[in-house]
Amino acid sequence: MGFDDLKNKAQEATGKAKEAAGDATNNESLKTEGKADQGSAAIKDKANDVKEKAAGAVNDALDK
Repeated sequence: MGFDDLKNKAQEATGKAKEAAGDATNNESLKTEGKADQGSAAIKDKANDVKEKAAGAVNDALDK
C-alpha cells in the first residue's frame, strides 16, 4: 500500500465521518460533502489501480 492509497483511505474515512455527522445533526450539506469525499476517494483509488497496472505492464514489456 503506497502513500496515495493511504491518502485515499484517509479521505474515505473523513467522508464517512462527515456523512455520519451530517446524518446525526440533520445537516444535509455536511452529509452531501461526506458522500462527495467518499466518491472522490473511490475515483482516485481506481485511477491509482490503473496507474499501477499500466506501470506493471510496461515493466513486463521492457523485461522481454
